[in-house]
Amino acid sequence: MPVFSFGRVCYNKAMNEEMLRSLITTYRKDVWSPFTKAVRDYQLIKENDRIAVCISGGKDSFMLALVLEELRRHVEVPFELVYLCLDPGYDEETREMIRQNAEKIGIDLQYSSAVIFRYVETLDTKPCYICARMRRGALYTAAKELGCNKIALGHHYDDVVETILMSVLYSGQMRTMLPKLKAENFEGMELIRPLYLTEERGIRNFWKHHGMEFIQCACSLTKKRFDEDYEHVSKRAEVKRLIRDLEKTNPFLKSNIFRSAEKVNVETVLSYRDKDGVHESWDTDKK
Repeated sequence: MPVFSFGRVCYNKAMNEEMLRSLITTYRKDVWSPFTKAVRDYQLIKENDRIAVCISGGKDSFMLALVLEELRRHVEVPFELVYLCLDPGYDEETREMIRQNAEKIGIDLQYSSAVIFRYVETLDTKPCYICARMRRGALYTAAKELGCNKIALGHHYDDVVETILMSVLYSGQMRTMLPKLKAENFEGMELIRPLYLTEERGIRNFWKHHGMEFIQCACSLTKKRFDEDYEHVSKRAEVKRLIRDLEKTNPFLKSNIFRSAEKVNVETVLSYRDKDGVHESWDTDKK
């Protein structure tokens, strides 16, 4: 397929033009503007970055592909995109749905595979946590082999808010999902989350407008739990439900939760932890 240049920036003409156009028109406020704000405010992309856009097959990762491609068309800072799909053990039906959606959207996927689902199904505790860790490591490995210095994940604003609340309610900690972080075990690699400020409802409405459907979490373990009423056993689903109910009387709920993680007053917390250990704010004799 022909490749054309925009300054020093290249893009694939096969990309779905109608979808790209609607990003900066119909969905400018709900998708495009918060995306570009996150890229700008958190300095997620730099000159000559080669970014592996990680396509899981869900609505969020495909949204990530579209906005990054549209950004690459219009900025003067040159950077490259590689669309990477990690197959952790999908069934053939799921693989085919991912292939078809990639074709509709107009992206050329690079595939990598790893035996992850089959392994985590044998675990008795924390299968989802271990699966996420293994998939992250496999993505870094594949991205590095493709010459990339960054991987981009499709986590959005609602994921961030839910993570904050889940940490407080279920872990007794104040933690959040960061917009970018350096890889601990892969030198020179960094993870970025360009949809960090984009709400899930905007993404969902965009794809509904274009008549697209995507896979959910496709591991057989999760499918089994969905069959067993997963809505009531998933902690994230529980928090989603809680936020949805509370928003009925407080429309600023999500933004308040989000701001609680960026405006922490360490002088008013009992203690906080950094690389040097735990520090007790209330113990004034140590100051």
